[in-house]
Amino acid sequence: MADEEQQGAEQQPVEQQPEQLSDEEVRAQLEEEIRKVRVEDVVLQSVVSILNLSARRIAKDDERDLDQAKVGIDAARALVDLVKPEAQAQLRQAISELQVLYATHAGEGPPPDQGDGGEGESPGPEPPKGDSGLWTPG
Repeated sequence: MADEEQQGAEQQPVEQQPEQLSDEEVRAQLEEEIRKVRVEDVVLQSVVSILNLSARRIAKDDERDLDQAKVGIDAARALVDLVKPEAQAQLRQAISELQVLYATHAGEGPPPDQGDGGEGESPGPEPPKGDSGLWTPG
């Protein structure tokens, strides 16, 4: 109980703080927070957001836009080298998974559970025309 009262006492000034600060003090606090932000962290957050949005543009039937997904994958590939090395492997894995998903939805290959359903020899899939849109990990 004493711990809860102490926590409540500690939280109360924080909750009332914005009402007590002048506009100038709030601006100063924001400036201090911005001073602490690292560009690499913003790039990482941006890449994750781009990948999430690209995945939606591929996977959701009602939002499918493969051109936008391609832009997102290309952007993520361009930015991945700019983030901290410890995050790069995970981002590259996510990019690779999106590339496979993109290729599947763009008709680059038949889905694994579908056969041709016919008898005899199949002429095989049509070769891609022009830019296939399939990337390889760099």
